[in-house]
Amino acid sequence: MNEAAAWDALAAVPDPEVPALSVVDLGIVRELSVEAGGRVAVTLTPTYSGCPATEVIEAAVVDALRQAGARDVQVHTRLDPPWTTDWIGAEAAEKLRRYGIAPPHHRAGDTQPLQFRPRGVACPRCGSLETRQLSAFGATACKALYRCTACLEPFELFKPI
Repeated sequence: MNEAAAWDALAAVPDPEVPALSVVDLGIVRELSVEAGGRVAVTLTPTYSGCPATEVIEAAVVDALRQAGARDVQVHTRLDPPWTTDWIGAEAAEKLRRYGIAPPHHRAGDTQPLQFRPRGVACPRCGSLETRQLSAFGATACKALYRCTACLEPFELFKPI
């Protein structure tokens, strides 16, 4: 197994809570090394330290790499630096939008004042900025529940962290 094959295998591992994104899309795969003899070491940073999907993700990563030809897989968890939504790239943000989840509204390099409630959240279905927060939490702690007042559809926002 080479490094490109290992990255391809990981890019096919869906996030269990947001299956429209892979663990690579989310940016939680921080490091990958492939050594002679088929040993692969992967470093993951969960989206937050109490994420209930961490063990499921680790098992899926090991399984995908073994199916791709790795003989031995070592998974390490790194909490520092903590994961941030800045690690979600533009392509992954578009995947979220197509899936019906509003992506985090800031990008790396943006300068924004601290906000406790995002303003101007665009509806992923119709694009309207006429939306309102219904709940600070959606199906998971990393998402908030919104409703578009233009098309009346509910949607989740992947919270900027």
